[in-house]
Amino acid sequence: MAKAAVLLLAVATASHAQGDAAHDWTRFGFDAARSGASSAPAGITAAELGKLRVKQVALPGIVDASAIYLHAVQVRGAVRDVFFVTTTYGITVAIDADSGAILWQHVPKGYDGWVGTRQVTTATPVADPGRAFIYAADPGGNIAKLSVSDGGVAWSTAITLLPRREKIASSLNYSGGRIVATTGGYIGDASPYQGHVALIDAASGQLVSVWNSLCSDRAGLIEPSSCRESGSAIWGRAGAVIDTATGNIFVATGNGRWDGRTSWGDAALELDAGATRLLGSYTPGNTNDLEMFDRDLGSTSPVLLGEFVAQGGKDGDIRLLDWKRMRASPPHRGGESQTVRTPSGDDLFTAPAVWHGGGVAWLFAADNGGTAAWTLTNGKLEAKWKNKNAGTSPVLAGGLLYVYDPEGRLRVYQPETGAALAAFDCAGGHWNSPIVVDGRIALPVGNSNSRDTTGTLSIWRLP
Repeated sequence: MAKAAVLLLAVATASHAQGDAAHDWTRFGFDAARSGASSAPAGITAAELGKLRVKQVALPGIVDASAIYLHAVQVRGAVRDVFFVTTTYGITVAIDADSGAILWQHVPKGYDGWVGTRQVTTATPVADPGRAFIYAADPGGNIAKLSVSDGGVAWSTAITLLPRREKIASSLNYSGGRIVATTGGYIGDASPYQGHVALIDAASGQLVSVWNSLCSDRAGLIEPSSCRESGSAIWGRAGAVIDTATGNIFVATGNGRWDGRTSWGDAALELDAGATRLLGSYTPGNTNDLEMFDRDLGSTSPVLLGEFVAQGGKDGDIRLLDWKRMRASPPHRGGESQTVRTPSGDDLFTAPAVWHGGGVAWLFAADNGGTAAWTLTNGKLEAKWKNKNAGTSPVLAGGLLYVYDPEGRLRVYQPETGAALAAFDCAGGHWNSPIVVDGRIALPVGNSNSRDTTGTLSIWRLP
């Protein structure tokens, strides 16, 4: 390549990195707080929904998660718009957003031993703010730093000593130069395992800190069998939620013992930015019943609503918590400000979305039997609309609400009224959810429980 061409490419790449990063969708839930509401240009209006055309991209596995997206990055020697996904058996794939071509694949060591088994990951990867790397999980309990340009591995770090029991189910996050990851367990809750929060230095791959939700008096990775308690999985779709004002980390745990000292099962928790200290906590008054009847509070992650936190669960309740109270007097059992039912009263396995429209905070949630919206008014959730359409984790982009029905339909709503604007037929799925950016909708489909080694990414775009 001529020197002039090299210089032009370098200038173009630098310009994109500095000026066009606003077009990116770098992680599950769009931002570190997992709001699910994109501030990036969507490039799709309500009037254009009927003009969208779909392209199906064949993948080397099921992606039971969401895609991420980087606009105008250099991959394989050219500047491209690229989607990235990770399959259930840990293959991370870079896909040209225009043509649908597979640009590169990273197959982790250990793949041949996991494929076809129950050992999977359902984590969405996260992009580095520098836009030259992404970070992805695999079923072996590892997080890998991958080059955007070619999928090369910069480092790989384990966040569990027993990956056959401790699963990376939740999506990865990034905060303060560190990857934030969580662990849970597999279907059936086979012991031993403990839910924990792991922080990895993004530059070096060093495991910086680990906070264990059981045996929390012990820092660092522990042999699961060395802790008397098992469970307390951190498995909600959003995983770790970051308060972007402080860097503090919010998580919710599933079934496990709660004693308010070293065991924090079925709890919503706030950790400091270094994942070394517990700052605030909440568990329901009936926490023992939740554990006994498999009603995980942590089936979804905490939702940040300013001074309040909304916490759903498998018991069909969404609890509104005045977090000043939960932080001021840990450990805190009970004391909800308000409790509302999930859209259909069913288990909440999805990540609600938060949107600030017209100076009002909106909360959107979907479950297996409905989709609903509330506003936060004077410290209370006020119901605005509800329907009987099932959905996974909602997202907002360009002033429109997108909700995937895992029975096989992607629906688009007017967020303030719930008016249906469009519905796109697609394949069925499980926990998959869409992203909407740069005039494209990207939605992986399929169910991790099928153990399939082929899958599909649907990309809708204007002609």
